Amino acid sequence: MKLFADLNDKQREKLFYKKPEELSINSDKEILSYALASTLYMPATRPNIYHDLLIKKHSGLTSMVICLEDSIGDHEVELAEEKLKEELINIKTSIEQGVLLKAEMPMIFIRIRSVEQFLRLMDSLHECIHLLTGIVIPKFDAAVGSIILKELEAYNSIGNLLYAMPILETKKIIEKETRLKELLSIKAVLDTYKHLILNVRIGATDFCGLYGIRRNTDTTVYDVTIIRDCITDIINVFLRADSPYVVSGPVWEYFSSKERMLIPQLRETPFRKRYGKAGMQMRTQLIDRHMDGLIREVLMDITNGLTGKTIIHPSHIKPVQALNVVSYEEYLDAANIIASNNGDIGVMKSSFSNKMNEIKPHFYWAQKIMLKSRVYGVFHEEFTYIDLLKQENFVTNPK
Repeated sequence: MKLFADLNDKQREKLFYKKPEELSINSDKEILSYALASTLYMPATRPNIYHDLLIKKHSGLTSMVICLEDSIGDHEVELAEEKLKEELINIKTSIEQGVLLKAEMPMIFIRIRSVEQFLRLMDSLHECIHLLTGIVIPKFDAAVGSIILKELEAYNSIGNLLYAMPILETKKIIEKETRLKELLSIKAVLDTYKHLILNVRIGATDFCGLYGIRRNTDTTVYDVTIIRDCITDIINVFLRADSPYVVSGPVWEYFSSKERMLIPQLRETPFRKRYGKAGMQMRTQLIDRHMDGLIREVLMDITNGLTGKTIIHPSHIKPVQALNVVSYEEYLDAANIIASNNGDIGVMKSSFSNKMNEIKPHFYWAQKIMLKSRVYGVFHEEFTYIDLLKQENFVTNPK
């Protein structure tokens, strides 16, 4: 499993100063937390999940969640569980026959509904458990969440290795008068089972639903003030340097349609500066594909310390991953900060002579950048995400 594996050697050499590392589900938890990247959600009732993996339909996919919760009807639970088992058995058989390589598969998670369902699935899927990386726990709260995590730890104690990803999306979290107490209670539970927690996810759609809000294609989640304030508190609690978690960005709900619906808000400067008139053509194509809002939201995710993103459409895979690649300047700053963390100096001028790097305040940031560089790679100095999207044929190469 490696990001941008569909690039050829020449493209990788051209774009990357430091190439993404090859990873597996047995890699360190710290690295896997960053390697989730674009996590694609799909209902368990969706047909051809196995076949899509077999033909590598979704290029670049590194993690996926098969959902048994909100994406299926309440009357479909039994059908969805049977369908899930069928798909996993097909995957298992294909691996045993050498038709599908396990090393090239994305990380697979199951989004469960309840403790009872989790226990039932662990029993019925026992022969396929080794294909899974973990479970996703929706509407996580301290009481039920602790029970599920305790059961998961017991299950792992007999030789399995499954991680958990809680989703923060409940009424007590979004409502101001209960938020801080609830977040701190959840963090106390997660701290107890930290060895199991791969990632903390934000359920912005559920939050919006509690207030009858739905953002449009011109609006990022950070423009919805009540959601922005909640995300601020989640970041405050879960990204602290003394006990950090990897927190991923919430879902972007929109994807391409036949009609152009976006107002062109994606900045023109990077495209014009990089490719001139041809770059403006690329920008137009991005906008036509409903990627303008997604790109702006991912940039805000990164600015606020979030890594990776929940996605609901394969067209979001490459933009999210490309935007998370570390720049050459960031990498040099981070490497120099870590190398100078010996107490001899407190501050130094950056390699690009455009900022001051303070060793102690910037050390945690530098550690995160070095981890991201292992997963997403580092661009050569002259390249950006625009060049990667162009190489990936995300948009038609301009003439």
